[in-house]
Amino acid sequence: MTLENLFDIRYPILQAPMAGAQDHRLAVAVSQAGGLGAIPAGMLDAARLDAELSAYRALTELPCNVNFFCHQPPSIDDAREQHWRERLAPFYRELAVDPAQIASGPSRQPFDSAMAAVVEKHRPAVVSFHFGLPAPELLERVRRSGAKVIASATTLAEGLWLQEHGVDAVIAQGLEAGGHRGMFLETDLSSQLGTFALLPQLADALDVPVIAAGGIVDARTARAARLLGAAGVQVGTAYLTSTQSLASELHRKALLSPRARHTVVTCAFTGRPARGIVNRLIEEIGPLPEAPAFPLAGNAITPLRARAESLGMDGFTPLWSGQNASQCHVVDAGLLTRELGEAAAADKA
Repeated sequence: MTLENLFDIRYPILQAPMAGAQDHRLAVAVSQAGGLGAIPAGMLDAARLDAELSAYRALTELPCNVNFFCHQPPSIDDAREQHWRERLAPFYRELAVDPAQIASGPSRQPFDSAMAAVVEKHRPAVVSFHFGLPAPELLERVRRSGAKVIASATTLAEGLWLQEHGVDAVIAQGLEAGGHRGMFLETDLSSQLGTFALLPQLADALDVPVIAAGGIVDARTARAARLLGAAGVQVGTAYLTSTQSLASELHRKALLSPRARHTVVTCAFTGRPARGIVNRLIEEIGPLPEAPAFPLAGNAITPLRARAESLGMDGFTPLWSGQNASQCHVVDAGLLTRELGEAAAADKA
């Protein structure tokens, strides 16, 4: 079955869910242009997700994808937390930030019963998961709502595991992709493959459709993914500079500058590996410091980020970006979707 039939969309184009950088308006623009728009729920509670889905439905009845995290809630390690705060203390002093501003507790919650209730209420066409899948009883609630289920795999082993657990399609998240790695069976970054190495392995081994993610920014890369066996492509970074994106001006400026040529996988902002543009924090403490578990590491970064951004500096801002930001430009998301869609659809055969 084609992705177009599976998701009832015109083009085999999925907009990557980008928590903190978009809302329903980007998803609407993509869906109305014939792709599958996405609403990220990783930084929302149930009430705010309910509002986002209501706002989406007020503008269109077209299918959309709602994305959730499936990480294990972390235990607070006091010694590790103290070490992290000591490592960041010079920045607090320099920027005159009061450490008392550091929040406690996780800023991102995994998929739970309250979120399942929102899915049951709104019945989105597609529900996607990052960092594996939720508990079987929660996953069954999603299935009973009528949603198609998709999830990210960063290795062949993860793709096979997802297929065994009944997903309708697998997202092949290559190492080029911006934002958080979807790793859930692996913790070793050396296991991670580029999109065009991972994609054919998954396409050959799986019976379900495979969606390529990472480095897909234009017609050439969309066609290349289709030729290597992708049923469709998922695009994130190229949408960050669209007119419907909520990415900050600092983030947009970095994406549109030569700085975007240098990205790295880092855990410095959240405690979990994610790809972003190199900035001051990464340069001075390294991309993979000993930080608290995801998402607790971000609590101590947030006050630094807020202060630096108020001064017009992005040194403590997570500038999420894939390795290929070469085609980032200010563009309407609908136009971008149609351009990519025509390219991807042209190579169905």
